Amino acid sequence: MHAQLPEMGEALRENPGRSGPKAGTKLRGGYVRVHTGNGKGKTTAALGLGLSAISQGLKVFMVQFLKRPQSSGEHFAAMAVSPLFEMRPMGTGGFILKRQCKAEERAAGQQALEEARHAMFSGDYAMIILDEANVAVDKKIIDLQQLLDLIASKPETVDLVITGRNARSEVMQSADVVVEMKKIKHPFDRGLRARKGIDY
Repeated sequence: MHAQLPEMGEALRENPGRSGPKAGTKLRGGYVRVHTGNGKGKTTAALGLGLSAISQGLKVFMVQFLKRPQSSGEHFAAMAVSPLFEMRPMGTGGFILKRQCKAEERAAGQQALEEARHAMFSGDYAMIILDEANVAVDKKIIDLQQLLDLIASKPETVDLVITGRNARSEVMQSADVVVEMKKIKHPFDRGLRARKGIDY
């Protein structure tokens, strides 16, 4: 299933945009972007931004607060285009939306936050994606103030993308771009299960 991904990644690494800049290019004036709401597509939209970035030679770092390694299709896709797109799934794998976090989940969240902070200040990446960081705050995996401090300290040359439902008002007020995904209708409502390769 993933046999062609390495070939695709090699082609992108050798030619990151027909006339685009070389890998390692810096952004001019990065934004803080928030993708929130109860609809599907928040992470997908962030991945789209990342794909656009690496196609122009910009490097992307994505940390996932809830997903465990190799549990979703994007993990294999990111491997194919590494090191242009580095993805760190650091969740423990438990379904947390309807319960409070466990001690090990908070520990993993703190480590994920530190990984993101290190990447953001390394100077290596033009885009940092904090996947499900809003849920991590809502479930006390990380503290709201920790996220706000990270936003406030963002270098000018970095785009910071924060996804997840239940974004706090303070996070949205700190952002340059806020997008709300609103569910109108979805097959999940009819009891249909997620499809491998499309929904995960």
